[in-house]
Amino acid sequence: MNNVPPLDLTSQYALIGDEIAAAVQKVLASGGYIGGPAVKTFEQEFANYTGVSDCVGCNSGTDALILALRALKIGPGDEVITTPFTFFASAETISAVGATPVFVDIDSGTFNMDVDRLEAAITEKTKAIMPVHIFGQPTDMTRLMDIANRHNLAVIEDCAQSVGAQWQSQKVGSIGHVGCFSFYPTKNLGACGDGGAVTTNDRALAASMRMLKEHGQSSRYFYEEIGYNSRLDAIQAVILSIKLRYLDTWNAQRREKAEFYSQILCHIPGVAVPQELPKAKGVWNQYTIRLTSPENPHSPISPSRNFRDWMRTQLQENGIGSMVYYPLPLHLQPVYKSLGYQPSQLPVAEQVCREVLSLPMFPELSRDQQERAIYGLKDCLAQSARFFD
Repeated sequence: MNNVPPLDLTSQYALIGDEIAAAVQKVLASGGYIGGPAVKTFEQEFANYTGVSDCVGCNSGTDALILALRALKIGPGDEVITTPFTFFASAETISAVGATPVFVDIDSGTFNMDVDRLEAAITEKTKAIMPVHIFGQPTDMTRLMDIANRHNLAVIEDCAQSVGAQWQSQKVGSIGHVGCFSFYPTKNLGACGDGGAVTTNDRALAASMRMLKEHGQSSRYFYEEIGYNSRLDAIQAVILSIKLRYLDTWNAQRREKAEFYSQILCHIPGVAVPQELPKAKGVWNQYTIRLTSPENPHSPISPSRNFRDWMRTQLQENGIGSMVYYPLPLHLQPVYKSLGYQPSQLPVAEQVCREVLSLPMFPELSRDQQERAIYGLKDCLAQSARFFD
């Protein structure tokens, strides 16, 4: 019996491989590999898709965040509020520009920043808020923007996992001052290599980010700032243009599979299914459950025996792939020890990190594969008494 992988990029390529090969061959034959019409075309297409005036392509989602922070003049002495439950780049980029990340605990259902706790984290040093639409689920942007506007704060949307997601029918990346996207191959809109983009309705911010990504160059060989070499290459741009035409279909397929998972898993004791806010339309970059069965409380974060990890091993032995995003929250990472956060200070994020497990999720995932994942999970849960032996 074939295994069920957590992600399969080859099945998507099989559907559109001929289109991609022809487009890439055209770029190779042109000799124009950096910038040029292919990149400009994709930037305009992605701006139109997101619903903004400007899109600035760059070489990664990480650089997208740095470009946004730099364009907003955020640096030493400033604080940026974000979530502790996200990929390291969200906080790393804040630190990279010399600012300080401030972490706000999360909601256990959506895994996003708990907006109820946001205002208490604002200080006179706060310059911006960076919500992360984790796993493709939009944060409550109505309330977040209201808080940001009342305190005159910039909002940088980390949309790395949420391309195409909507809040009140408005696409993420068009609601805050800046939206930052990753086109890493595992994303809903993934390149065949690294890539990223920044979206905005602020023409001045867009101009600043375009300059920063080209070494701070205002015109050829004239430099206004210390910038970066952060360009989206033409080959990735034409691949992304092709994939963008399929994105809504792929996202709809992800939503269908998420609904099927939830319909069955919500009835299984010990499993907490992810939640979608009423005004949100998520795109399910991951389908992440929480395994809420008891575990040995040897340590707040790294128990000597973790039930979730045991379950993942059992699933793997039965041919069911899964992933853990993320085992340790950012406020307790060794690199941020100097910030002074203590275990149990952000209890929801810490508990979630012990419990989350991401099940197989990709548009081409078959119903048979989903059922095998579901019933494999049920079988492992039925044997969970072995964990406590």
